[in-house]
Amino acid sequence: MKFAFSTLGVPGLPIPEVVGLATATGYQGVELRAHPEEPVHPGIGAAERASVVDDFKRAGVEILTVAGYVRVADTTADEDSVRQELDDLLWLARDLGAANVRVFPGGGDQDPAEADAAAARRLGAAGEVAADFGVRILLETHDSHRTGVDAARVLGTVGHPQVGVLWDVMHTWLGGEDPITTHAVLAPHLGYVQVKDIASAEDTTPLALGAGVLPLAECMALLADGGAGGDGGDDGWVCWEYEKRWYPKAPELQGLLEAGRGYLEGLVGGGR
Repeated sequence: MKFAFSTLGVPGLPIPEVVGLATATGYQGVELRAHPEEPVHPGIGAAERASVVDDFKRAGVEILTVAGYVRVADTTADEDSVRQELDDLLWLARDLGAANVRVFPGGGDQDPAEADAAAARRLGAAGEVAADFGVRILLETHDSHRTGVDAARVLGTVGHPQVGVLWDVMHTWLGGEDPITTHAVLAPHLGYVQVKDIASAEDTTPLALGAGVLPLAECMALLADGGAGGDGGDDGWVCWEYEKRWYPKAPELQGLLEAGRGYLEGLVGGGR
């Protein structure tokens, strides 16, 4: 099992400091939030991209994912705009050597069947580009497709090896789905897992891992036994998404990272 953290937890932190933080706290990878607020996003040029690659390469830290904000299930969105956003993220991931691109459903209160069809159509088309680039597109369990069952409806229709799922454990839990069910339906498509912790369904302020109510031990035990996509726990990634950007008064992630990694390693060991 390998561990990463999301730059959502360190808003605006320069890339050399992000890389240094990963190295100092024992994380093998980083999930880069791809937004104009951040140092890395589709609008940066070739020289900036090359600098990012060099920073990570010299430190031996992997860029796990370019975490974008495309909403593939949004039937109200312009098709050309969605396709261009996806293409831009895929090019960024390709240039950075990132393994994955994260997308959201974003189906809102639209008809579920129409939202599913829109997401499947867009992801299937983008999967061909992703295959050429050696990048995988991961649909996060989020908003309109919060549970594993929701996401699996789309992924089963797409049926493309370069299109998978990112399991956000908070959203499946908030959707009332137990980890065993989530893992069972997502295992054939699973890219990796995002972990976090919160006090309750009503208070989602980020906490240190293990300090809240999310079923992290159960999720990690399932991963240790079954891994991602059947590859086995040793080959899987777990990423801590600490939502500091949305909760500025939450404690700084920097002081929590090392203990968080240790906590996850303990859960993996206990799940074997």
